[in-house]
Amino acid sequence: MNADDKANILLVDDQPARLLSYEAILTGLKQNLVRAESGTEALQRLMEMEFAAILLDVNMPGMDGFETAAMIREHPRFEKTPIIFVTGVHVTDFDRLKGYQMGAVDYVYVPVIPEILRSKVQVLVQLYLQRRELERLNQRLAATNTELAQAHAALKAENTRELQKLNRTLEHANAELAQANTQLKAEIGERKRAETALQEASRRKDEFLAILAHELRNPLSAIHNGVQLLHAPGLSDHQFAWARELLGRQLKHLTRLIDDLLDVARITSGRITLQRESLELSTVVAHAVETVKPLIEARRHRLSVTVPPEPMYLEGDLVRLTQVIDNLLTNAVKYTDDGGSIDLAVEIETSPSLQACLRVRDNGVGIPPEMLEGVFGLFTQVNSSMNRTQGGLGIGLALVRGLVELHGGSVHASSDGVGRGAEFTVRLPLTAAPAASATDKTAASGVSRQPGLRILIVDDNVDSAHGLAMWLEMAGHEVRLAHAGAVGVETALEFRPNAVLLDIGLPDMNGYDVAKCLREHARFRDVPLIAITGFGGESDRMQAMVSGFDFHLVKPIDYEALTNLLAREARASAA
Repeated sequence: MNADDKANILLVDDQPARLLSYEAILTGLKQNLVRAESGTEALQRLMEMEFAAILLDVNMPGMDGFETAAMIREHPRFEKTPIIFVTGVHVTDFDRLKGYQMGAVDYVYVPVIPEILRSKVQVLVQLYLQRRELERLNQRLAATNTELAQAHAALKAENTRELQKLNRTLEHANAELAQANTQLKAEIGERKRAETALQEASRRKDEFLAILAHELRNPLSAIHNGVQLLHAPGLSDHQFAWARELLGRQLKHLTRLIDDLLDVARITSGRITLQRESLELSTVVAHAVETVKPLIEARRHRLSVTVPPEPMYLEGDLVRLTQVIDNLLTNAVKYTDDGGSIDLAVEIETSPSLQACLRVRDNGVGIPPEMLEGVFGLFTQVNSSMNRTQGGLGIGLALVRGLVELHGGSVHASSDGVGRGAEFTVRLPLTAAPAASATDKTAASGVSRQPGLRILIVDDNVDSAHGLAMWLEMAGHEVRLAHAGAVGVETALEFRPNAVLLDIGLPDMNGYDVAKCLREHARFRDVPLIAITGFGGESDRMQAMVSGFDFHLVKPIDYEALTNLLAREARASAA
């Protein structure tokens, strides 16, 4: 696309970070993105060039978005330039009407959903480019008509041959106009289809947000009740044990909700990385069945598992493949009435290539025919059309599809209709058996008590740090706390810990800088540094390793993993 063929898009926001996010979202449109950090600067840009659309922040210091829009509309040259308001607060119907009267064509709410913003702006850009192209065609037509008028004046003096030539020119011009009109009608139809898709995406977004609020409030309510019970006087041992188990279950549930949301974001943006290794499929199946077994038993389902006796090897990520089977089994449990049956069968297929075929079949509510194509879409739930309240965010099957495709496989859903159960089929490519290893990679199921370590915890979240410290002290370790990076360095030099649990997001200096500072001292060259953070992406792990960390744990911390890690360090220290 030539520079002259590109449309200008004006991005107006007083926050540079948000402007940068708009540019990142809209770069794929391949248009000219122009920034303005105030209403005054926006008006200056409008005097310099013409814009296809304006993305305008409502809340800006000085001249806010509504005032800026009003001044734009006062200029006859810009009165028809479409404006999309960006706001982080709820907009009343009166404010919405006010915005529309000032030329707004739509609103976008913060946090911005990239696909929705990109679609809205793309529609406006397409309309602008179409209108500009139509103007060019009209100019050409006007020029042609002028030529025809001149030719008509000269026809009186010219012969019939010249008249026929001019008539052919006219016919050609009319054919071009008819073709342009046909193309314009087709583009208008495409715009209507895009608007329909945008409305559907917006509806699904609103529905998902409502479901998310519901799913978060349920465990939060249970946690609140458990905490209140723990504060009650005269609490019996039975009640204490029940409250502790309740808090553990609900915390695990909240963690899974958040992990699912993060996984969807990573898959959608292509930032998820598989930890590939040679796996035996029956091992993956066993892990998944063990994970979902309590849920199956709670619903009194009958689970049948059929796996070929011969080993089946594939290259994949054990955690992610376990997650695939776990999600399929959990989905079957949710949509099957208590006491139902679920079949998990694995077969080996040789055509068209060597692959494993894994089927999960249930005798539950089934899937309506019109929903079979969309069950793997984001935020899709069969129960929404059948008035069932099974819970969940509606992203489990979307995760299944994304993870299976990352492993080079495919997934398919089938059902004989409502009330007749459903079957999900996953196919994964198999590989040759790996060479025998001299190392027996077996891990003990329990952790024996090891000599206590001196452990330093550096975390600005006081409650989280004290809770972790009490747990470590109960395990026999000596613990010191620091709630800022600089204090953490001073405490480490004085305390000389055997291990450091270090948060990344500290108020004064971040955990990466603290790690680098500690590694500069000879006494900390070999002391294990363990990152404890809410940032769990592959890039975060790599940055931690580069900064000098030995291990990377994501909050909320898996205590079993931390116990095993510290036990290993204790054995190494004692050796």
